[in-house]
Amino acid sequence: MLPALTLAVAVTGCVESTTSGGAQGGELSLIAPDSLTTCTHLPYEPFQFPGEGGKIVGFDVELVDLVARDLGVQQKIVDAPFDEGIQSGESLNSGQCDVAAAAMTITDSRKQNLDFSDPYFDAEQALMIKKGAGVTDLSQLRGKKLGVQVGTTGKDYAEAHKAEFGYEVVDFDDLALQQTAVKTGAVDAAINDNGVLYNFAKNNPDTEVTKEFVTGDKYGIGVRKGNTALLTKVNESLAKAKQSGEYDRIYEKWFGKKPE
Repeated sequence: MLPALTLAVAVTGCVESTTSGGAQGGELSLIAPDSLTTCTHLPYEPFQFPGEGGKIVGFDVELVDLVARDLGVQQKIVDAPFDEGIQSGESLNSGQCDVAAAAMTITDSRKQNLDFSDPYFDAEQALMIKKGAGVTDLSQLRGKKLGVQVGTTGKDYAEAHKAEFGYEVVDFDDLALQQTAVKTGAVDAAINDNGVLYNFAKNNPDTEVTKEFVTGDKYGIGVRKGNTALLTKVNESLAKAKQSGEYDRIYEKWFGKKPE
């Protein structure tokens, strides 16, 4: 597990007291003055990861920057455990952060722990192997090792098909460890969201993505359950970014193409 990091992303100003959402959420308040505190889990490139000089950058980071800008504050990023902290809702409930933005798929089980924004990104699951290993489907992994990241929908998918295809599921706490295991041969393949695996394979030509699994995953930004005032603001900022073209610009910057 990576050590906790707290870094600021430059957007300045102060938050206005607001009753946006009215009876649906009351007055909007943040856990720290003049900051929108975001819990994420690092690294998950290209959504959130340490860039040049250690500054946290990525697609999710820039989207939440827009929310912070619209609130008149700066974004502060906190690295938190994904399984025990973010998707469980504990990081939000304990006051560690205002929002959770971690390339997090909206699922029914997670909805029990936190409230989600409108979807902002479409994803599928994908299979990554060492270049030339010849594995193009889960059915070819019988008796072999499939690496997964703890707490992800990729792990859920792998577990759901384990009995059918007879592979061993190997857990990793974060994406970087999982990806490294493919490179070193510690596992025969890895399953995770397509965006992060394609990005890794592009930068590591000794690996390749050989299969996508249609799962219809959609990412959402999380807030504490019942915090509809903040949720309304997040949704307003996302809608505004899509209407203005800012969303398309950020998407193309990180994925090399405009959203379909």
